[in-house]
Amino acid sequence: MNGLASYRFNNSKNISLASGNVICWQVYANDSYGNLSISGEYCFAVDITFTGTDGYDLASAEDYDLIILDLMLPEMGGIEICKKLRSDKNHTPILILTARTELDNKVEGLNCGADDYLTKPFAFNELLSRIRALLRRPKNLISDKLKCADLTLDTRNFRVERSGKEVLLSKKEFSLLEYLIRNKNTVISKDKIISHVWNYDSDILPNTVEVYIGYLRNKVDKPFKNSSRLIHTIRGFGYEISDK
Repeated sequence: MNGLASYRFNNSKNISLASGNVICWQVYANDSYGNLSISGEYCFAVDITFTGTDGYDLASAEDYDLIILDLMLPEMGGIEICKKLRSDKNHTPILILTARTELDNKVEGLNCGADDYLTKPFAFNELLSRIRALLRRPKNLISDKLKCADLTLDTRNFRVERSGKEVLLSKKEFSLLEYLIRNKNTVISKDKIISHVWNYDSDILPNTVEVYIGYLRNKVDKPFKNSSRLIHTIRGFGYEISDK
């Protein structure tokens, strides 16, 4: 759904850096800040588009946590995209990336509805900091440490503990668990989980979600016999992590 012409980061709906969805338009197919480093090392689910038109269509059709938008795009420019999304009542945070440094361009971007502005070249850590800051703005303030009963997930250090004991997870398991905890006590459909935890073009098998839910249960529920079961299957509807 996105790449520096358009990414979607997850983990985010990530983003601890691991559970959010971010959309970005990317004008550089081989950009050093591209999909591999972002979606891999930092655990974002990333969707990529390479034209303004495709990016606008995806941003309008899908539910993202963040839009990272380059101003210089083919078919539809970043300013126009930003204006159209805000006109459509799309309130997803928008971070503009551009080589333009003039003050007027920055003001124009912010005035058309963008939430922040980053000029190239930039340090990658600065981009990550901006992402984290923007993802803290929604109604449910994003914290570095998430809790569900005696389970704690540290999004900054990528560490999970239950009852004081560390739980070792893969990156995808971490992303899935973070998304569940950020929506704890809420039933989440399989389709919603896929759209927030996996890339748009990932090769997802029909039982992929069930398999990863099973992995999580084997690590965060089954070993802790004296604690309540946290992950529940709501048949016909989806999954829920609950501390009730």
